[in-house]
Amino acid sequence: MVDFPVVQIELYIPDEYVEALQEELNKINVGRMGNYDSVLSITQVTGVWRPLEGANPFEGTVGEVTHSHESKVEVHCNWEDVPRALAAIRAVHPYEEPGINVIPLLNHLFE
Repeated sequence: MVDFPVVQIELYIPDEYVEALQEELNKINVGRMGNYDSVLSITQVTGVWRPLEGANPFEGTVGEVTHSHESKVEVHCNWEDVPRALAAIRAVHPYEEPGINVIPLLNHLFE
């Protein structure tokens, strides 16, 4: 039994993939709040990483530190929709190892 009906999914994705991500999430009703859909928060960030031997990086070179502009996307998701949301994110996301966090929200405890 899950004690939190809603989670926040946050992820980091290249700017040019945000619109496709929003469309895919909207198709499965992720990012819906009340009478609104396509609800995302987007923050511009600088990502830093170094691909290690055996990596196949979308951007950067194995063994070298890369700095790149990307978007941090935050979206609310019902707990039961998390598996479909993660599948949709991975279908759109170009990174070999996308950074995705699923964070429980406890707002319902205070309503």
